[in-house]
Amino acid sequence: MSIHLKVEHLSHRYATAWAIHDINFEINTTGIVGLLGSNGAGKSTTMNIICGVLKQTEGDVFINGMNLKEDPLQVKRQIGFLPQTAPLHLESTVEEYLTYAAHLRFIDKMKVKQAVAEAMDKTGVAHFSSRLIRNLSGGYRQRVGIAQAIIHKPSIVVLDEPTNGLDPNQIIEARRLIQRIGQEHIVLLSSHVLTEINLLCRDVIMIENGRIVFTDSMDAFNNYVQPTSLLAVMENPPASAELQAIDGVSKVEFLTAKKCRIYFSNKSNIAETIIAASIARGWRLQEINLERSLLDDVFKELSVQP
Repeated sequence: MSIHLKVEHLSHRYATAWAIHDINFEINTTGIVGLLGSNGAGKSTTMNIICGVLKQTEGDVFINGMNLKEDPLQVKRQIGFLPQTAPLHLESTVEEYLTYAAHLRFIDKMKVKQAVAEAMDKTGVAHFSSRLIRNLSGGYRQRVGIAQAIIHKPSIVVLDEPTNGLDPNQIIEARRLIQRIGQEHIVLLSSHVLTEINLLCRDVIMIENGRIVFTDSMDAFNNYVQPTSLLAVMENPPASAELQAIDGVSKVEFLTAKKCRIYFSNKSNIAETIIAASIARGWRLQEINLERSLLDDVFKELSVQP
């Protein structure tokens, strides 16, 4: 069965203030899509509406062709949600809690045990099935939270800051788990950690001031801000002043004796100009590459859009 999420003209107002306005996007295949935005931008409102936690003021959410507003029970069966604070019952064992979650998801009573076993196996918590959730580490609690989100095999899995509060090793394991889930589901991943979005996501949706300011591939996001510097390695490099005298070069920094960063004000043909100068002047250029913009720079640029 094909998996499809469509958000159409979605808007929501709290009292007199609009939290989001005219949000539109569509996801047609499995994989991980990052949801970015500053605090208060509208990410949580958007996620809560998609998951059926909040009823929108205007617009529609469609999952596999079904309208959430018109058929909420059937659509919610296609959604798995892990909020920022996992909804765990600390005094239950892992197996007890996931059995409870399976019943909440209307899984057939004859299939509950199998569903629980599969969810524990996928998230790597089967060996803790009889342990109280209270006694699990933060990383394993998050795994149990993810298990409850996928136990009913939903089409859409929404994860809000799933690695928040984890140590570096736990983060690595959580990312691997999310990658595996993204092979079978559409995963909508919200995170403030840009590196995490870059490592995990195929596409990015960014919301600022309640409106979408970017929706495209991760590569397009990385290249949204045009590079203004390049790295060059030369066997016989000239003095900084000679490089800076090249038309369009604004600044030169030597990082090592043979490697330098060259800033330029005009991208047009700057690499070709430096290559030609190297050949003519015997600099013996070995490598030259445009530097990709920092993710923080892209985020900042998009955040200040009107």
